Amino acid sequence: MDPELEQLLDGIGPRLRRIRQDRGLTLEDLAGATGLSVSTLSRLESGKRRPTLDLLLPLARAHRMALDHLIGAPPTGDPRAHLTPHRSHARTGNNSVVVPLTTYPGRVQVFKQILGAGPGAPALVSHPGHLWFYVLAGQVRLVVGDRESVLRPGDIAEFDTGEPHWFGPATETPAEILHFSTTSSRLT
Repeated sequence: MDPELEQLLDGIGPRLRRIRQDRGLTLEDLAGATGLSVSTLSRLESGKRRPTLDLLLPLARAHRMALDHLIGAPPTGDPRAHLTPHRSHARTGNNSVVVPLTTYPGRVQVFKQILGAGPGAPALVSHPGHLWFYVLAGQVRLVVGDRESVLRPGDIAEFDTGEPHWFGPATETPAEILHFSTTSSRLT
């Protein structure tokens, strides 16, 4: 087998484990969401079972990820954006994963962010700009100035980032948001 292909296949199991853990899921949680057994998922993550489409497709669906992103496939020259997630906990005080959806600085920046499990201690920050975000999943605790809110899926928030603010998960479960910012710095 082609050494590059062998390396890609060998990296899928650890990548699947990392994705699951980053989202705060147990093997049991993922088994319930995919219909795959805990044993199958465990063997897949440990590399004891080869990944096949009938195993990977339910995982891609459960994680709401494109299959090529799920397995870490190399770019193919197609016109889709190949997103690079970044791990951060500097400003949020929790373990977050930020996926930039736009790459041009100086204009509106768009990010999908997974706010890591466990509420962090609010450490308010302020910077020039404006922020708008939409809660995709979970519950988000938002502090802007002396006001505090808990936002749920479908809720939207917007505020001037010159006002001290902080946001993070409101519960022990990770939360996912889509946010737009007029500042050139990442809000992580």
